[in-house]
Amino acid sequence: MTQRALYIAAYDVSNDARLRNALRVLKGFASGRQKSVFECFLTDAEKRVLLREVRAVLDEIEDRFFLIRLEPRGTVHTLGKAVRPLDLAWYYVG
Repeated sequence: MTQRALYIAAYDVSNDARLRNALRVLKGFASGRQKSVFECFLTDAEKRVLLREVRAVLDEIEDRFFLIRLEPRGTVHTLGKAVRPLDLAWYYVG
């Protein structure tokens, strides 16, 4: 079984066309998002593809992109009416 890791991807893009292209790329990899911050469960191969596709649409001088791997043993915190996952070993997107 391929091991997936949880990443947070975020961008700050100064051009509308590149912003739309970056959004399209990230939507293909994300399981959740809020504005320009995305939650991605990625294999090593998917991470490489994501970085390659993002590099192709963003300007290295004007734009910013961050991909941060989250600690897998970290504690889950919820805010508002959110419900903590009951079984952290499983993740379902329906």
